[in-house]
Amino acid sequence: MSYTAAVLTISDKGARGERVDTSGPAVCDLLRQQGYRIEHTAVIPDEKDRIAAELISCCDIKKIGLVVTTGGTGFSPRDVTPEATLSVIERETPGIPEAMRAESLRITPKGCLSRSRAGIRGASLIVNLPGSEKAARENLLAVLPALEHGMEMLLSSGSADCAASSGKKTPPSLDVWLKEAKSSPAASDCGMFLTHNGTVRRTARALVRNGDASAPVVTGLLFDYDEAGVQTAVDEAMAMEGVRYVRVWLNRGTLAVGDDIMFVLVGGDIRPHVISALDHLVARIKTDCVTEKELY
Repeated sequence: MSYTAAVLTISDKGARGERVDTSGPAVCDLLRQQGYRIEHTAVIPDEKDRIAAELISCCDIKKIGLVVTTGGTGFSPRDVTPEATLSVIERETPGIPEAMRAESLRITPKGCLSRSRAGIRGASLIVNLPGSEKAARENLLAVLPALEHGMEMLLSSGSADCAASSGKKTPPSLDVWLKEAKSSPAASDCGMFLTHNGTVRRTARALVRNGDASAPVVTGLLFDYDEAGVQTAVDEAMAMEGVRYVRVWLNRGTLAVGDDIMFVLVGGDIRPHVISALDHLVARIKTDCVTEKELY
């Protein structure tokens, strides 16, 4: 399912044309890669009332599903984006900024200084990101997989079916993934990166694994996964010898033959370590973390 999004850059200098905005376009690119339709962008000065008014317009008038801000989350007296956000949201979603700060703390101890907030107004989700392009990308990537499920629950007529999504997700770009991996702090310790891309096949599991020639041809797949279990598997892989970088994307919903099921990227010091970690991670995910039902 595709969702609408708005990206608001909060910056006095940007609003005056004294600084080129790079964080906003970077966030737009990441959202587009995940299938979001960017309906609105704006550069707004660090003024609480102006920020609040723009947030209300995006949620109440433009009816945009996901409203992302960049900037104004620090300690400067002009950093008022969190206060503006709190003034307009109806329900706070603290887990989102908590997850982003946890990711930032893996990179720098200064990550704890972010005052980002997130919350719901009507049928819209508002998320604050830091102002720097690098930090904004890192923070958004930390929560993007969860945001889609949150959007599904927010926009469903009742409570969302957590066991299976109503629609498949847009797969990421491996070229983008590799570019981001090679620009990460861990890249200097990686001698190689290996990827795994699983797709839906026409051949039934019973034929592949058991040689059952009577198995019908697969026409699709119902696919879902346990997010906590996947994170545990990722943590295990990261703890393996020589592994410095791990990233995983999984689809969910009703998939057709040829659709992507998962992407896995592992980086490490030497080939044997990376191969071992990739094999372990993919096996753990397939064995313990996913549920799938073939359609005929």
